[in-house]
Amino acid sequence: MALPEPVPGLVVRYAYLWHEEYRRGQEEGLKDRPCAVVVVTADEPGRRIVTVLPVTHTPPNDPGLAVEIPAATKRRLGLDDARSWIVLSEANRFAWPGPDLRPTSPGDPSGVAYGLLPRALFKEVTAKLAEAIAARAARVVLRTE
Repeated sequence: MALPEPVPGLVVRYAYLWHEEYRRGQEEGLKDRPCAVVVVTADEPGRRIVTVLPVTHTPPNDPGLAVEIPAATKRRLGLDDARSWIVLSEANRFAWPGPDLRPTSPGDPSGVAYGLLPRALFKEVTAKLAEAIAARAARVVLRTE
């Protein structure tokens, strides 16, 4: 199974674990969803560690903690037509590839990626994410294997 290289801006299908679910003791996300890779690092053994932000159809309570994905970008990525936002208030971090990546199409286990966000959109996401982190408005759920 050939998986894509995790790079910032890549949108993958992932069983995202919301912070509130994590606080309730859940270990698995309840819904597979698109997520945007924002950071890729390496740990001591050399594994790639990926941080992803969830994509949701739910309009944000605080517009400063989300970035709407333009309809044209959603079409290019093969996502649905409903409005969607990249959430900046929380993230999941995991060792790539991890067990929670999901195929974007049934029957194709290597197809976990929708594609890349446009550079300008990704810059907007990272700038607003930096603001959220500075304001201590962002949380990270560390996922295990």
